[in-house]
Amino acid sequence: MNILLWILQILLALHTAIGAIWKFSNPAQSLPSLSAIPAGGWLALSIIELACVAGLVVPLLYRPLAVLAPIAALVIAAEMVLFCALHLASGDPAHGQLIYWLVVAALCAFIAYGRLVLNPL
Repeated sequence: MNILLWILQILLALHTAIGAIWKFSNPAQSLPSLSAIPAGGWLALSIIELACVAGLVVPLLYRPLAVLAPIAALVIAAEMVLFCALHLASGDPAHGQLIYWLVVAALCAFIAYGRLVLNPL
């Protein structure tokens, strides 16, 4: 289980880092359902995502900071749920992004549960 959780954490960290970098180069308006997020909030989300990337990876190098991994996963899950809520509020009939965000949120919840209950570091 520990190996599976580490693989998922590293993949989530890569996914989140790519998303943060994408946010730096693309405005929220490039996704119609997220256009309600102001530019400053959009950039703040990318900084929070980069902090979460560090929180997911640092326990690999320094075990006393192991509590950061489930916290980072829960923050990313909360961001995905926020995106889902904004998408539903926008009234956009296409739900492909919604499914994607829910899958990522579920993966984050599994990582958090795994690191808190199943196999704590």
